[in-house]
Amino acid sequence: MSSPLQVSNAPKIGFVSLGCPKALTDSELILTQLSAEGYQTVKTFQGADLVIVNTCGFIDDAVKESLDTIGEALAENGKVIVTGCLGARQGDTGDNLVRQMHPSVLAVTGPHATQEVMDAVHVHLPKPHDPFIDLVPEAFGVAGIKLTPRHYAYLKISEGCNHRCTFCIIPSMRGDLVSRPVGDVLSEAQALFEGGVKELLVVSQDTSAYGVDVQYRTGFWNGKPIKTRLFELVQALGELAQQHDAWVRLHYVYPYPSVDDILPLMNAGLVLPYLDVPFQHSHPDVLKRMKRPASGEKNLERIQRWRSLCPDMVIRSTFIAGFPGETEAEFEHLLDFMREAQIDRAGCFAYSPVKGAAANALAGMLPEAVREQRRASFMAVAEGVSADRLKQRVGATLQVLVDHAPSLGKKGGVGRSYADAPAIDGVVELLPPQKISKTMRVGDFTKARVVATRGHDLVAQPF
Repeated sequence: MSSPLQVSNAPKIGFVSLGCPKALTDSELILTQLSAEGYQTVKTFQGADLVIVNTCGFIDDAVKESLDTIGEALAENGKVIVTGCLGARQGDTGDNLVRQMHPSVLAVTGPHATQEVMDAVHVHLPKPHDPFIDLVPEAFGVAGIKLTPRHYAYLKISEGCNHRCTFCIIPSMRGDLVSRPVGDVLSEAQALFEGGVKELLVVSQDTSAYGVDVQYRTGFWNGKPIKTRLFELVQALGELAQQHDAWVRLHYVYPYPSVDDILPLMNAGLVLPYLDVPFQHSHPDVLKRMKRPASGEKNLERIQRWRSLCPDMVIRSTFIAGFPGETEAEFEHLLDFMREAQIDRAGCFAYSPVKGAAANALAGMLPEAVREQRRASFMAVAEGVSADRLKQRVGATLQVLVDHAPSLGKKGGVGRSYADAPAIDGVVELLPPQKISKTMRVGDFTKARVVATRGHDLVAQPF
């Protein structure tokens, strides 16, 4: 039986999502609501009835990309609603930056503003039909629509951040920490697993702080009490994942002592032995100027303890080179830390002054050329460490989640091991299977033996 409103007649909304996984989850909420109300979303500007751009406003390159995308949407379509972090930023005059640069946009909201976006859509493109008969095709039940491939998804457990790092303006855009009710988080995770998701990537601004804002109060899920705290949440997520032969991966984990409690869950196979920890620097004085919440003097000790408790542990991190006042000695300290800590995967930004960040007022701003040179020097060390650690995996047998498998994998494919988060880490290049009967599909797990390395990636033989 056909719907009373044919898809071809549904109002069309062009949608662009920029920025980090936390912004992506905001986009997924908006897309779910749009679909629930009968709107059709498209990937082009031309031919759409209006366009929504979810922006990033953190570093200068991201601001430029967002402003350029808004300009492109205005030029090709003319009717544009802007949301996301850039929507919360002020310009030089104190007015809204987006409206200052693009005064013809229809509406501007900050991040995590699904209802405000929908209100603007309703004003400029009225709802097509009665919500009592609305359906959400291609959704994961209560988890809604996802922008990721169907076999993995991001799960946001909190919004905002209580820290005031001097290089960061995220709290001014996303506010203080607000943890999601633990029952809601677990219900979304269950819906995703039941919908076929094989990898759940837990994200937030500060995953380790989950529940701090509500004093770890007791919530309920499936009629049972459960604390709003990271340990209990990860344990429950891991038990759900085991029921569905799936993975749980943790991102944005600050190196608090409480993280040690998660290690037994990794050894038990409930959560991947992978931690994404934003160290940012190693020298205590630089971390003090950054107002980072963890002491650099203890981070090396923490890493060594984590690896003693969980030998398979893989650590990825991000760092900033050339922070205001960074001396040559402090930078060399960072390089020594990188060599000794043996961070498996590392990214590095040259410090970039962000409008509104407290670090801009610090003494000792380094020339851009010095900042870039230090970033390049750091990455040379980091890539050497990563390459050496990858070589240690040659000969090992890994479980690989298949991301790409043309011709049912008969010609090989591409996947990821527990050590590889999508989009930010390397991949496992899968050779054609030796067994003629062996097939691989996207979203399948396959066992593979590592036979070589290739840059940041592994090469493996499925069996």
